Amino acid sequence: MFEEKLKEFESIFYPKSIAVVGASTNEKRVGSQWVKGLISAGFQGSVYPIGSGGGTISGLKIFPNLKFVPGEIDYVVVCVPRQSVLELLDDCIAKKVKAVQFFTAGFSETGKPEGRELEEQMVRKAGQGGIRIIGPNCAGIYCPENKISCGPSSEGRIGISGSVGFVSQSGGIACKLMEIGIARCINYSKGISFGNGIDLDASDFLQYLAIDPKTTIIGAYLEGARDGRRLFETMKEVTKIKPLVVWKGGRTETGAQAAMSHTGSLASSAFVWSAMLKQVGALEVHSLEELTDTLLIFQQLRFWQGDNVAIIGGLADGGGGISVSASDACVESGLKLPPLSKKAQRELTSLLGEVGSILHNPIDVSPAQFQGFPALFRAIELVVQDPVIELVLIQEDIDIILSYWAEAEKINDFLIDLRSKQNKPLVVVLPPGSAEPERLNIEQKLLKASIPAFPTMERAAKAIVAINKYFSSRQTMPSNNLNSLG
Repeated sequence: MFEEKLKEFESIFYPKSIAVVGASTNEKRVGSQWVKGLISAGFQGSVYPIGSGGGTISGLKIFPNLKFVPGEIDYVVVCVPRQSVLELLDDCIAKKVKAVQFFTAGFSETGKPEGRELEEQMVRKAGQGGIRIIGPNCAGIYCPENKISCGPSSEGRIGISGSVGFVSQSGGIACKLMEIGIARCINYSKGISFGNGIDLDASDFLQYLAIDPKTTIIGAYLEGARDGRRLFETMKEVTKIKPLVVWKGGRTETGAQAAMSHTGSLASSAFVWSAMLKQVGALEVHSLEELTDTLLIFQQLRFWQGDNVAIIGGLADGGGGISVSASDACVESGLKLPPLSKKAQRELTSLLGEVGSILHNPIDVSPAQFQGFPALFRAIELVVQDPVIELVLIQEDIDIILSYWAEAEKINDFLIDLRSKQNKPLVVVLPPGSAEPERLNIEQKLLKASIPAFPTMERAAKAIVAINKYFSSRQTMPSNNLNSLG
C-alpha cells in the first residue's frame, strides 16, 4: 500500500551526499559537530560543510554557499538562524536538492504568528522546487546501515544495524532512543526525529517503515497531530503489517502545554489517544523505559506467543522472598504461573529435596548451591523442558551469586548455551546492586546472545505481556473510527 515511499525516501535514508549548512572552523558549533559526527560514524558518501567564514573542518573544505559545491547534493542539514531559511531554500532549489532537514528552531512552537507564517512560506517554496522538508526543529534521520548518527554529535555513535525502526516528534527522545539502543543491544534499522513536521510528518515516516523490508517492529514517540484523520488511517494500515508501539507525550494538561511549546503540536485528550491506539491495534506505553523494553522484547522474541511462564529464583540464596514478589509482579501484569507438571516436580524434589525450596512455581533452586553447578544447571533444564511452561524467567541477584559461586560466569555461559539448543524463550532479571560493573557486563553478554535482560521483574513482565496483547488485538480490533483526534 505504501510502496511509493521506498523510492521517495531513498535519498533521505540513503543519501549519496550530505551538506551541512552552518559549519565553521569552530568545532563547538552545532553545524561543525554534525560534520564531525558524519565523519566519525563512517558515512561513505560525500560531506560538504557550508559556512560563510570558509576554512576547513576535519580536513574538509568549508564552502561559502551551496551553489559552490562541485557535486550533486541529496540531503541538506540546516543549522542557521530562521531568518536565513527562505534564502537557503532558494539555493537548495537551484542545486536540485532532494530533502532539507532543519535543525533550526523558532517557528510555530513559539506560539507566535510570524513563526507559523514562516513555516507556510517554507512549505510553499519547497513544494514549488520539488524539495521535501524534515522538521523544522528536529534532529533528523538516523540510519546505522548508512552510518548516519542521530543529531549533532562529534562522536558519531550509531550502534549495530538491526530491525527496529522508530519515529519521534522530539529530537531529544530520538537521541535517547539511540543511546539506550546502543546500551541495551536494541538494533535499529532506521529512526527519525521530525519535529514540527510541516511537510513530512509522523504518517509519512510510519508509512515508510511499514513497507521498509529491513524493519520488523516500529516504535513511536508522538506529542500531537496536525492531521489526526490521516494519522489514524495510517496507523490502522501500519498495524496490519508490523507491530507498532506508541508512547504519547503530553497526556496531562501541563504536558500538553509543554508539547505545544516544544513542537507546536495540538494534543487531544489522553482518553482520545488511548482509544484511538486501541482501535488501530497499536500498543500504548507510557514511558521511555516501557517503550524501549517493549521494542527489546519484540526484537529478541519476535512473534512468540504464550501466557504460561515459570520463575526461577535463588540461583545462590535468598530465593524465597524474591520469588514471592516476582510472582506478584507477573500475575498482576497478566501472566500465568501454572504448577509444574508432576514429572518435573518429582525430578526437582529428587534433585534438590524439599527443605528450603519452592518446587511448584515460582521455583527456588537455592539448595543447589550446596551441590555445585551440575545440580543447578539440571534444575534449570528440568523447568525449561516442562511442556506446561512456555517461557522461563530467571532472577539473578549478582551480589548474592558472586558471594556463593567462585566462577559465577559459568551460570550465564550455561544459559546462553541452553538458549541456543532449544526454542523456548529465556528472560533474565538482573536487579541493580553493589556489583554494578559485573551486572552490566553480564547484561551485555546476555543481550548479545538474544536473551532479553531487565532490571526488574515488573518491567520484564510488562514487556512479555505486550507481545500477547499485540497479537490478541489483531483478532479483536473494533471496526469503528474516531473523529476527534488532533
